[in-house]
Amino acid sequence: MLYLLFQCNTLLHVIIHNLHVWALYALHSPGLAQLEILCKQLYETTDTAVRHQAEKALVEFTNSPDCLSKCQLLLERGSSSYSQLLAATCLSKLVSRTSNPLPLEQRIDIRNYVLNYLATRPKLAAFVTQALIQLYARITKLGWFDCQKDDYVFRNVIADVTRFLQDSVEHCIIGVTILSQLTNEINQADTTHPLTKHRKIASSFRDSSLFDIFTLSCNLLKQVRKNLNLNDESQHGLLMQLLKLSYNCLNYDFIGTSTDESSDDLCTVQIPTSWRSAFLDSSTLQLFFNLYHSIPPSLSPLVLSCLVQIASVRRSLFNNAERAKFLSHLVDGVKRILANPQCLPDPNNYHEFCRLLARLKSNYQLGELVKVENYPEVIRLIANFTVTSLQHWEFAPNSVHYLLSLWQRLAASVPYVKATEPHLLETYTPEVTKAYITSRLESVHVILRDGLEDPLDDAGLVQQQLDQLSTIGRCEYEKTCALLVQLFDQAAQTYQELLQSTNSSTADITVQEGDQQQWWIYHNKKCQCQ
Repeated sequence: MLYLLFQCNTLLHVIIHNLHVWALYALHSPGLAQLEILCKQLYETTDTAVRHQAEKALVEFTNSPDCLSKCQLLLERGSSSYSQLLAATCLSKLVSRTSNPLPLEQRIDIRNYVLNYLATRPKLAAFVTQALIQLYARITKLGWFDCQKDDYVFRNVIADVTRFLQDSVEHCIIGVTILSQLTNEINQADTTHPLTKHRKIASSFRDSSLFDIFTLSCNLLKQVRKNLNLNDESQHGLLMQLLKLSYNCLNYDFIGTSTDESSDDLCTVQIPTSWRSAFLDSSTLQLFFNLYHSIPPSLSPLVLSCLVQIASVRRSLFNNAERAKFLSHLVDGVKRILANPQCLPDPNNYHEFCRLLARLKSNYQLGELVKVENYPEVIRLIANFTVTSLQHWEFAPNSVHYLLSLWQRLAASVPYVKATEPHLLETYTPEVTKAYITSRLESVHVILRDGLEDPLDDAGLVQQQLDQLSTIGRCEYEKTCALLVQLFDQAAQTYQELLQSTNSSTADITVQEGDQQQWWIYHNKKCQCQ
């Protein structure tokens, strides 16, 4: 009896202690109205001290026991978009934590709640929608191998978005964005979880869902193109998200190499063999070329980015006959763009198209290119495009690398071509060489006159371009040397006349003595080295 009384007394003390703790927490825990104020202070105030205090209080809220329930209250009753953003951000942190993770049932409930919330509120602020979609993607990735009654409960991603795709354009945009963000999320490793777990999830997603998502995006693009209304801004948004989805699928790290594209932009896309049907069917490639010519220029760069990836699919995906057929369709599409260059003055379109041209040679052999039916016409158009681009040296200078890379690789392949068809490079490489040299010499006057940035200040870039040019010029070495001698004699004569003339301006002499001579030194060194 005494023992029972002791136990009851102990239990009573525990209850009283817990009540005291919860009372203290309730005293200091921010209520819904206070959370709204803190959100505004965090996102709107210009006072650094106030923002810091709000940030500190919200961090404590994230770690509080009732964070989950209050996040739901913020989403349901919050009066501002910032409170909804806070709720989505806090929930993402809760589902991502590695210590004391949320139970499976709770994560399933959050996933279902987020999907229903987005379906019933299609006109949320864009940053709130994005944060909620990111939350869904995070839950799905981290729970990819979680089972409930032998069912992988987080893998039915296409079924999750089906109701969005069958509703209004706004709902369709949300559904497509969910798939796009999920693909991107699973493709990216994070520092909070082991790399081996990331690769396991990414490989499983690739094998079970990615091709279905890519096929769905292509089918939706076909539907949108049939009913395209360029005056409907919502359709622009849907097109953009569909193109982003297609690009994320094509840009997936299929074999876990985590390639750094900044180091070499001429990589191969390791498309799985199970995707062969999509690339053997020319309608996939034709879809993106048709889209390029039918949608607003502001969206065209995304189409070209997809085409760059498609042009880079691994060679072993095809046999010789299939590869020749695929290359023929690809070259026809490039020819069509060159013949109708209305969108190319846009810098983003121009840059992506230069990347596409570079991929023609990085992934295919010159011997294969010359066998394409329209090769003579296409190489002429590419040469004209390159010459025009080099002459307009001030426009998109970062894109010149890809054009020079194309011609460098073409020229370097000449000794190894066994095809009987003419490659015609002896006709066009001298034109490219001349355009580069003369445009750089002529640029000196404009740069000095207008005070523009001098490309010679970037020694690394100049060295890279001249390395490329030296290979191009070597294709027709005698013509290159003759050009250099001719231009050098002209420059020397002009300089001598300026020195002898009493009417010569200091600016004209500076042009001859300054950067033009430096360009000559660069070119002649390269000529002698080769």
